[in-house]
Amino acid sequence: MKRLGWAILPALLTGCVVGPNYGGPPGVASGERAGSTFRRADQAVTSPQTPVARWWEGMGDAQLTMLIDRALASNPDVAIAEARIRKARASLREQRANQLPTVSGSGTAIVADLPAGSLALPTQGEQSDRTRAEFYNAGLDASWEIDLFGGRRRGAEGAEAQAQAAEANRADAQVRLSAEVAQNYVTLRELQQRLILARRSAALQQRSLALLQQREQRGASSRDEVVRLQTELTRTEAGLLPLEGQIATTLDQLALLTGDEPGAHDALLSSPAPIPMIPRNVAIGDPAAMLRRRPDIRAAERQLAASNAQIGVNVARQFPSVSIMGIIGLGGPNIADVIDPDSVAGLLLPRISWSFLDFGRNRARVEQARADRDEAEAQYRKAVLGALSDAESSLTRFGNQRRNLFSSIESRHGAKQSATYAGQRYAQGAIPLTTSIDAERAALAADQSVLEATGELDRAFVALQKAMGLGWSQP
Repeated sequence: MKRLGWAILPALLTGCVVGPNYGGPPGVASGERAGSTFRRADQAVTSPQTPVARWWEGMGDAQLTMLIDRALASNPDVAIAEARIRKARASLREQRANQLPTVSGSGTAIVADLPAGSLALPTQGEQSDRTRAEFYNAGLDASWEIDLFGGRRRGAEGAEAQAQAAEANRADAQVRLSAEVAQNYVTLRELQQRLILARRSAALQQRSLALLQQREQRGASSRDEVVRLQTELTRTEAGLLPLEGQIATTLDQLALLTGDEPGAHDALLSSPAPIPMIPRNVAIGDPAAMLRRRPDIRAAERQLAASNAQIGVNVARQFPSVSIMGIIGLGGPNIADVIDPDSVAGLLLPRISWSFLDFGRNRARVEQARADRDEAEAQYRKAVLGALSDAESSLTRFGNQRRNLFSSIESRHGAKQSATYAGQRYAQGAIPLTTSIDAERAALAADQSVLEATGELDRAFVALQKAMGLGWSQP
């Protein structure tokens, strides 16, 4: 019988765990099922292969890779997310430690020199007008609140889910950061190329204006044509300043994203370079893998698990709590009593408390926790549907921008052919030089359209990688 009592003691001390057990997130969409496919994917340029986390390396630009790596290592937002992870993990350790006893030690030494008669202490030998009292004590005290109904275990369960949510938030910060760096880098290279084309266009306009002024002096052209071309040239030259300002602003934004002060990358990035080229074929995987990979969905699911655990924490408060306090001490009027085994004194104090009449306070807390869980579930559903919509919209934009680029390239081909023919006809004396220059300006405008379409396609590609939840890797 005694052995049976020792066998059931751990079960009595650990008790049960109240509150609902977490059964995983709810099903939201058909895209969560294995074998599903993206509806808006262009099979000619996308593949169901598993995409790589460091997607920017596929663009083949060493400076872009350097900037993103530096941003992931030094950006303040990532540092903030990492600090929150450390805080959440420390909170988890605290919640786990709350399930264990608390033990503390103390030592006391009291020496009092008091007037005679102030303490009812026996005196020995000759009477004196002073009384000396001494007391020494060393002891240990321990307390333990038994987790009889699992409230503390539910608290640890929720803290663990919060720590995992913090890790997912860091990954989400990395996804957003890598995409933002790439977007700004593409914009920088596009602006630099646009500035080169604008300067070439201004040079052609100046050349045309000089020829037109010569014709005006000979009476072969009107003053109205000269004024019109001067106005166009002034407008083109005025457009150079905003481009230069946008380049400086983009350089500063890149410095901010990498955790550097403004101007830190001017020497490295001020020289114009082509817009990075995206891969010919883009791996996108499938919707189910995308949903498992996206950190924002992982964070929403972990928040749902934490909210579910909080229900159990509040339900446990409705039941009695059992705690045990014990004290062991050694001491006496002499300092040697501190190490004398005969002076040991002990106290064991079990305690039961129960707020059985709280006028509905605990029940209200449980209802609040259930409402928080329902809100977290709705937030999770919203995150899943938003992720699917984001992915499909990004695939649509990517396909449209790709077709737009092909159309711009075809138009540029025609404009360049026209400029070539115009140059040949001018060389034969069939047309004036101004007509040939106008054809060159039209070809420059076609180059500008191709440049803008290339930048938009690159940005659509970056947005697609962000929508796929790429840019982070499991540590």
